[in-house]
Amino acid sequence: MTLFPMFPAPETGQPAELPLYTDVAMDYERGTPRWESGNPVIVTGLEAVKSWAWRAVATARYRWPGFTWSYGCELEALVGQPYQADTKRSEATRYIQEALLVSPYITSVNVSNVTFSGSALHMEVEFSSSYGKEGFYV
Repeated sequence: MTLFPMFPAPETGQPAELPLYTDVAMDYERGTPRWESGNPVIVTGLEAVKSWAWRAVATARYRWPGFTWSYGCELEALVGQPYQADTKRSEATRYIQEALLVSPYITSVNVSNVTFSGSALHMEVEFSSSYGKEGFYV
C-alpha cells in the first residue's frame, strides 16, 4: 500500500543488469573516432566505456546544447582562477570524478599524478567499471 496509489511503488531487490555497453572506438592520440572502410569502428565492454569516459572528460560541460547538463567536464572553470596549485589539483580531481561517475557503468574513479606544465594540466585517470579497470592520460 502506498500513499499515492496511482504511482507504482519502486521495486526492491537487485538492480536491473545493465546491457552490454557499445560505443565508437577512439584514436586517443588524435582525439577523433576511428574509422574503417568509411564506417566508425564499434567497440563493446571496457573499451567502449573508456571511449565514453575519454570523450566525457574532453567535452566542456554546459557548452554544447546537444549534450545534457550532466555530460562533460568542468575543467575549463579552472582557467584564469587565482587558486593555489594544490586547490587547482584538488578541483581538477573533483571535476574528473563528477564527470565520470554519472555513467552507471563506472563504479569508481581515481585521479593521480596531477601536474601543471606551464598552463597545461596533466593527470592520470583510472576508473573501475562493471567490465574491469582501465585508465588514460589527460
